[in-house]
Amino acid sequence: MKYRKPFETVRPEEVGISSKLILEYIAELEASNTEMHGLMIMRHNKLIAQGWWAPYGPNLRHGLQSHTKTYAATAVGIAYTEGLVKLDERIIDIFPEESPEEPSENLKLLTVRDVLCMGCGMDTMPFPSKDWIKEFLHTPVNHKPGTTYMYNSTGSTLLGAIVRKKTGLGLHEYLTPRLFDKIGIDPENLRWACMPDGMEIGGGGLYATTEDNFRLMKLYADGGVWEGERILAEDYVKLATTNQNDSATESINNPEAFDNFLGYGFQIWMCKPHNAYRADGAMGQFTIVLPDQDMEIAITETAVGAHWAQSTLDITWRFVEKIQGDEVLEEDEASYDALCKKLDRLNIGNPVCQPFSPTIEKISGKKYKVKSGELTPFGGNFMSGSKGDGIDTFSLDFDVYGFVWNLTTRSGREEKIRFASNGTRFTNFLGNKEDLTQIYLGDCYWKDEDTLIVHGRWVETCIEDSYIFRFENEDLHVEPDSNSAFKFFKPDPIVIEKL
Repeated sequence: MKYRKPFETVRPEEVGISSKLILEYIAELEASNTEMHGLMIMRHNKLIAQGWWAPYGPNLRHGLQSHTKTYAATAVGIAYTEGLVKLDERIIDIFPEESPEEPSENLKLLTVRDVLCMGCGMDTMPFPSKDWIKEFLHTPVNHKPGTTYMYNSTGSTLLGAIVRKKTGLGLHEYLTPRLFDKIGIDPENLRWACMPDGMEIGGGGLYATTEDNFRLMKLYADGGVWEGERILAEDYVKLATTNQNDSATESINNPEAFDNFLGYGFQIWMCKPHNAYRADGAMGQFTIVLPDQDMEIAITETAVGAHWAQSTLDITWRFVEKIQGDEVLEEDEASYDALCKKLDRLNIGNPVCQPFSPTIEKISGKKYKVKSGELTPFGGNFMSGSKGDGIDTFSLDFDVYGFVWNLTTRSGREEKIRFASNGTRFTNFLGNKEDLTQIYLGDCYWKDEDTLIVHGRWVETCIEDSYIFRFENEDLHVEPDSNSAFKFFKPDPIVIEKL
């Protein structure tokens, strides 16, 4: 990556915000039912606060979910700026081979602009397959495009396919010299989940850092210009960041997510504060632009459920409402010092510590086989259609640090994953460098002498797996769970056989 020029940093009081107010904002975020991972606040082009809750960190990539959509729309915007894509181009003209021989009248009307603003006119979207573009274009367009709203992640991925069709380049290759290198995003640190045909999932497949997201949305805040160079056309930025499609029908599926009802631009949401807009990914990945306050706020977190993601936005709006004017405030050394110390010591909290149980001697090193059900930390990805890799056999090998989960999957993959029982988390580095995620943190404790609670955290995501191991005489019962927002069905019970 080319040298990334850091942002200018100043005390909050220099841009009209008190350090005490930011401390109160952080305290309210921490007191809510979300788990904070990263926070950046800028005003008047000056960074006034940034911090990450350990074990999360500033250059550790993070699953973005639908925040990815704004990157895909930016690729279309750059292609538009280069004169390669027109907003009124018909989708069937871009993909003639994948389109029906006799397209419906509504499909004939579907344009790039309609896809950008979730106005495809469909009531359903296809799931991943090698022929996903064809299947998308054979999905009934029941409404005139641009007249209705339906959140369509496959349509968002189609935006990348449009760029690929026009340029021969996927999203990563296209964006690297045109966006990432220019605004200070390290392309080598990014990871993309892909569709079965190799297309990056523009609807939710990117892993990037909090600051990557911040830099992307600062480009929009600055009208598409970065350090004097125009990257996005001015008219495209204006359309992308203002309401192009009423999204009030979102209340049907997400009644608690009030800020989803206020309108939609080009893969960007409108917000409650006047003129504000945001990029948004599931489980609370927010990068917010507040033009009236000349502010940007980036957040990465785990918010389980739409209610708690909305809670983060509500807390943020209350914080913004308390900002009074632009005047430089009197220095408050005590509050500024407290803020600096707080930002340096952020932590999600320590695990429970209970390393002792008489059961350990009976079970350590014993080998087990998963007879039925799906037990694995290596789950699939519904966005890409990839399947999980279930465990076939395993043992739990205990020592004074905790235990090692020695496992072999059904595909033959072998891993040794350590879980700490001493009140810390053990960092495991799993898989291969090209994998979406590799860093897995493990901790465990004995709830009672026969019940072992195990946590495994893919720290490059929002996801924490949990397992309850119950040892009853010679039998082992395992109950897996996860905080994922993408659990769509109840899994089959797991049956374990002792070998």
